[in-house]
Amino acid sequence: MPKIKTNRIKYPNGWELIEPTLRELEAKMREAENDTHDGKRKCEALWPIFRIAHQKSRYIYDLYHRRKEISKELYEFCLDQGYADRNLIAKWKKPGYERLCCLRCMQPRDHNFATTCVCRVPKHLREEKVIECVHCGCRGCASGD
Repeated sequence: MPKIKTNRIKYPNGWELIEPTLRELEAKMREAENDTHDGKRKCEALWPIFRIAHQKSRYIYDLYHRRKEISKELYEFCLDQGYADRNLIAKWKKPGYERLCCLRCMQPRDHNFATTCVCRVPKHLREEKVIECVHCGCRGCASGD
């Protein structure tokens, strides 16, 4: 006989404060996933999903590291449950990556000539002023902008 799955997650103290915002972002994520892709390039269809995932991770990061409004237990719970991207937050803690949009933008294997993404180049060093990243649609996440 198969096991019956039940929701026995014990939510830490403070969860009720951040739950409405996370639920709202989850609803936006579902809407972006179900949105039609008519008339968009293949890569453009994923841009809203990347933006919402970045927004959720930034929300958790700001609450814990900047404003110190949530406990370490709640922060770890959010990372373990997948509400925020642990690897992206780890990069935000390092100098030069404070505004990184996604992890694909800094991986040389995903770009021409084994470099980083064009959105990582500061705006004053670009030839063209408005450039969108192919992977996530970012218009510039270099920390020096």
